[in-house]
Amino acid sequence: MKDEKKQPQDLKSRTTDFALRIVRLYASLPKTTEAQTLGKQVLRSGTSVGAHYREGHRAKSDADVINKFEGALQELDETLFWLELLVRADIVEEKKLGPLMQEANELIAIFVTIVTNLKKKRK
Repeated sequence: MKDEKKQPQDLKSRTTDFALRIVRLYASLPKTTEAQTLGKQVLRSGTSVGAHYREGHRAKSDADVINKFEGALQELDETLFWLELLVRADIVEEKKLGPLMQEANELIAIFVTIVTNLKKKRK
């Protein structure tokens, strides 16, 4: 039981911390049109992950949880796309975004596991 209580709180903290890191990244971007355009995209997708998690955590059915958590997965994948584009466009150095990209990949793995287990449970 302790692990069940700890895991949601940990994921709640991780998704919130992820969003805060995205906000700080956006604030640090150059004020060029390109950087701001890509930054707004990563800001939108990266901060919505935690919102999807919270919506799913309050869901009334497994199907609703799956739907919300799959939404979080889509936003995480999109966030990775924008982060990669920031690097490939030479706006941000890859070494600066490496830890943030690693966290996005770890969150993806967590959400995939949760969704997979819920889908197995439903069958």
